[in-house]
Amino acid sequence: MSTRWKPSATVAAIIEQDGKFLLIEEHTPEGLRLNNPAGHLDEGESLVAACAREALEETMHRFTPTELVGVYMSRFQRPGNDACLSEDVTYLRFAFCGKLGALQSGRSLDTGIERTLWLSPAEIRASADRHRSPLIVQCMEDYLKGQRFPLSLIYTDATVTPLPLSGGQTA
Repeated sequence: MSTRWKPSATVAAIIEQDGKFLLIEEHTPEGLRLNNPAGHLDEGESLVAACAREALEETMHRFTPTELVGVYMSRFQRPGNDACLSEDVTYLRFAFCGKLGALQSGRSLDTGIERTLWLSPAEIRASADRHRSPLIVQCMEDYLKGQRFPLSLIYTDATVTPLPLSGGQTA
């Protein structure tokens, strides 16, 4: 029996203010790496909600996605060693731009996130060897050239949201 191949669905927040972009620095098996505030789509979650959640968890700022910048695919391969198996993951990234809200007091950065930082496009291009995703520069370049799509391009059917169980819990 063969296993069906599935890409890993992710979201990313492309956040720009005053000519600089908000990135995060995070711990990975390859060391400290830079990335957009980004992460995986959770079960029962829309793409827009996932992007807002990931941005909040990784930056401590509320983020309201207003437009889709683009949909991207990349592949990550990590060779295995004696201690762990190899990894081969294809990512399907939905990148959004939007409005950055205030810093939420009382929150802390998500586990593994070292810090947030604002970088210029030139600094981002120059740090490509430290990028967690090869899509960081492409998403930024598409944003800078004004590529935007309305959120109405994305439809999330009501069946995606978990159904309530008895007692107010959700499935």
